[in-house]
Amino acid sequence: MRSSAVVSGVLSALLIALVAVGWSPLLSFDRAVAEELHRGAVAHPGLTRVNRVLSDWVWDPLTMRALAAGTVVLLWWRRERRLALWVAGTSVLALLLQQGLKALVGRERPQWPDPVDQAHYAAFPSGHAMTATVVCGLLLWVLALHWRDGWRGWAVLASAAVVSVLGVGWTRTYLGVHWPSDVVGGWLLGWFCVSVAVLAYRRGGRRGVRTVPGAGEGGGEDGGSRMDGER
Repeated sequence: MRSSAVVSGVLSALLIALVAVGWSPLLSFDRAVAEELHRGAVAHPGLTRVNRVLSDWVWDPLTMRALAAGTVVLLWWRRERRLALWVAGTSVLALLLQQGLKALVGRERPQWPDPVDQAHYAAFPSGHAMTATVVCGLLLWVLALHWRDGWRGWAVLASAAVVSVLGVGWTRTYLGVHWPSDVVGGWLLGWFCVSVAVLAYRRGGRRGVRTVPGAGEGGGEDGGSRMDGER
């Protein structure tokens, strides 16, 4: 997980720099892909409507945040307070990072004479892609802590998470409201947030086990001693 955090962090920083300085090869690639997808969206209104439903309802950031909020409530009810606060805190910090970068980079969205969808705020990074990556990553992490071993539904939910993250990136580019690099930036930054959160949680758990007498025998308030020690 440490290497994943480093790689995603470095790639995120590099992409931010290239977008901020307007690196010509990246802009040309973004423009070529966006124009090709937009022509398809205009030519196939039925497929465009499907993409809008997926983007605006199924994978919308509000839907994803509702999933995260439901997870926090469930963990709190199970008295896993530390894990609940970690999921909530990571989600909020990721949102602040996303909005801060949008304001800092200030990238314009694609403009079309015949748009098929509309979006607000700056383009980079894609809020849909970043939110989906953060929420799906956190939910899979929570599931892995509890039920992955011997649980047959794990592969189904993991596949659904991957499809959601990749799918929402596709819809935002297909609908012409984001450049491809906006989506890639959202994916990288989202995974960076998840990786750092997991690493920090594990480190805090190990420190707690070392400093609290008998912590490894009965588990703590959040039932996390087993989870922290094994993962």
